[in-house]
Amino acid sequence: MSGLVLRLAGPLQSWGERSAFAPDRDSAPFPTRSALIGMFAAAEGKTRGSSLQPYEELEFTVRVDRPGVRLVDYHTVGGGYPDALTPATSGGKHKGAAVITRRHYLADAVFVVAVTGPEAATTRISDALAAPYWAPFLGRRSCVPDEPLLLRTRVSDPVAELLGQVPLSAPEPGRRPSGPADPARVAVEFVWERPPKPLPAGAVEMALHDSPVSFAPHNRVHGKRIVHRTVEQLPARLFDLHTPLHQQLVTYATQEESVA
Repeated sequence: MSGLVLRLAGPLQSWGERSAFAPDRDSAPFPTRSALIGMFAAAEGKTRGSSLQPYEELEFTVRVDRPGVRLVDYHTVGGGYPDALTPATSGGKHKGAAVITRRHYLADAVFVVAVTGPEAATTRISDALAAPYWAPFLGRRSCVPDEPLLLRTRVSDPVAELLGQVPLSAPEPGRRPSGPADPARVAVEFVWERPPKPLPAGAVEMALHDSPVSFAPHNRVHGKRIVHRTVEQLPARLFDLHTPLHQQLVTYATQEESVA
């Protein structure tokens, strides 16, 4: 098994777990399995009807550096125009009234993701993300990611990188970077598909309906998965106020190349 480390950050993110056609288009509080696999498939140039079997063995661990601030956009499409100027439905008809949705976003959120799986699969995905067929986005096409997106490739233990190597982003105002009981540690939330054993006290089990079975335009199917949320105590050295964060990330991302 091998893996890679991604950093998902940008002005806006939106990780929808509900139907794309619901009036209220919510966002999960962290990247969904469906969105991550969709990002990889798009980077590889796969169409929506392609098999998702090559991604079934992937395992995700998410570190929540910053949960972000939830924003809701009152969004309208069409309305008050002749049919030729209004959006068409999948059946070819036109809607005379405006289509109204409320779209949820996470502003200024930062997530670091460990992707673990067979070496052939993670290497193929890493190569695709380095030169993507379709550009990656953070849940919606309008949500452009910051750089660097791909932090590290061909990592033997990507989860260990999240726990002790990847630089931490500055917390949002009002959040302490370290706990008062131990200034050498920083409390950070994690979301696990394979939680650590024994399971830490206070771990929360969550059922999500975000495991993709098919991305076919007229036959989107998702299954259920179980994740666990925990709070891990990370080394405070990962939180460095004296060095620009981008410089820290570039240094971390290029260390592997200098060793190889």
